Amino acid sequence: MRDDLGADVPLSSPARRIVSLVPSLTEALAATETDLLVGATDWCTHPADLDVPRVRGTKNPDLAAIRGLAPDLVVANMEENRELDVRRLRDAGVAVWVTRIETVEQALGSMSRLFSTALGLADPPWLAEARSLWAPPPPPRLRVAVPIWRDPWMVVGSQTYTDDLLARAGLANVLAHGPAAREGRYPTVTPDEIDDAAADLVLLPDEPYVFTADDGPEALRTPTRLVSGRLLTWYGPAMVEAHAVLAGLSG
Repeated sequence: MRDDLGADVPLSSPARRIVSLVPSLTEALAATETDLLVGATDWCTHPADLDVPRVRGTKNPDLAAIRGLAPDLVVANMEENRELDVRRLRDAGVAVWVTRIETVEQALGSMSRLFSTALGLADPPWLAEARSLWAPPPPPRLRVAVPIWRDPWMVVGSQTYTDDLLARAGLANVLAHGPAAREGRYPTVTPDEIDDAAADLVLLPDEPYVFTADDGPEALRTPTRLVSGRLLTWYGPAMVEAHAVLAGLSG
């Protein structure tokens, strides 16, 4: 079998001991089969009651600890995890499945294939619900910008999962498309450039940068709204909640 990047994944039977290096996949796996996970990163905060050994962060996993857990499979993501760590695990004989997710459709397809091919499981109910909710995008009803960092200011650009999620909720990402678009997946901008993009609303998530009522809105003239970063960037069960929140936004 092959992962999203076409790499061989040497599994002779469905994986039953999994270490997840991706917070959103940790939540997805826990919501699908409660006893599959034997390890996760420190950043895997959902579900809140997940009680498994921690293997440090997504960018600096403890490879020795992972090997010590004797997993059938480690799940990783092309953007969130380092290729070096994936290669070292594979060189040590650990099977690794790497996902590549840059659109809603890729998220739905990737998770379905992971469950069916590597785990021998049918699509869980939350995945079927997410697939029905995130249909082709409706006409844009609101123009938005989404900073993800401050000092320097960085925003969500094109060719990202979040950009596609916004479009499918009827939210036009003004710094990714149109006259104010910037090149790159996460371009660096100034607060004035955000304001000059003529968004109806700036969405300020709480991750990766923790924007708050006192940290972010004061730098912008455009109206702002604090949102959960999990809903904007996590594929998995969060996609169901995200649809309700994003589709309900108004200027």
